[in-house]
Amino acid sequence: MNVGAYFSRHAQVLVGSLGRIAQQPLAAFMTMAVIGVALALPLLLNVFLQNARAASGNLTAAFDLSVYMDKKADTARARALAKQLRLRGDVASVRVVTADEALTEFRGGSGFGNALDALKDNPLPDTLVVTPTLDAGTPQGTESLKAAIAALPDVQIVQLDTDWVKRLHAILDMVRYAVVLTAALLGVGVVLIVSNTIRLDILNRRAEIEVMKLVGASDGFTRRPFLYAGIWYGLGGGFLAVVLVTLGTFLLGEPVAHLAILYGSGFRLEGLGIVSMLEVLAAAAALAWGGSWLAVRRHIRAIEPA
Repeated sequence: MNVGAYFSRHAQVLVGSLGRIAQQPLAAFMTMAVIGVALALPLLLNVFLQNARAASGNLTAAFDLSVYMDKKADTARARALAKQLRLRGDVASVRVVTADEALTEFRGGSGFGNALDALKDNPLPDTLVVTPTLDAGTPQGTESLKAAIAALPDVQIVQLDTDWVKRLHAILDMVRYAVVLTAALLGVGVVLIVSNTIRLDILNRRAEIEVMKLVGASDGFTRRPFLYAGIWYGLGGGFLAVVLVTLGTFLLGEPVAHLAILYGSGFRLEGLGIVSMLEVLAAAAALAWGGSWLAVRRHIRAIEPA
């Protein structure tokens, strides 16, 4: 078999199927629009979920570990330990708060200035404020980091609000499961939509298919244009989904940025990247191809010339 001729025939059918779709632009657009909306909903939810995870990384106070040094250790030891912790892959930053700095801060915010003046010695230890990386800012990651730091010499107490971290990630995990479930249900919907569209196309071209089979065309040759038509529907729907998500991200970008400023953050809503867009197009084409395969497998075989 001539490989060049084989691919040439497939290319002709691919272009021909697009031409047939273009002959009915309104009907084709409506089908692609339904696919696009079905794909855009879980895609937009996933974009918001990814942005929420990224934004949670800016809530450093929720993930900080307060490391209280032993009173017997001097400030030089605290700075040396901070330098050691900064070399860890799960640590984003370490801030040293000396005992004097902590006392000054406490004096200014507590209202017990006169009482503190009566103390002969500073009762506060040197403190390290350790911020884990975004990847390590999970309940498991923070607990692991806490245990590792607590085992270091001259460390007296490591304090962490793990309940807040667990609640935050439980909410994000719940949303992630909802996104996956929604995407699965709407993916099935895309398959059924394309399957029904291709089924109607097959019924409209029944006479043509009968003639093709009468002159010796195989089922594989006959169903090829419909499979390619399904791919075109998927690509069109995927492109519309990308456009809708990009538009939604753009429209919400300014309100989200304004809200972030009110919380003292420079967070910006991030949309789909090029790789994600290509993945959406590929997934849409695969789903639509599956729908068209379901239709042609049943209906093409059932058509026989009289």
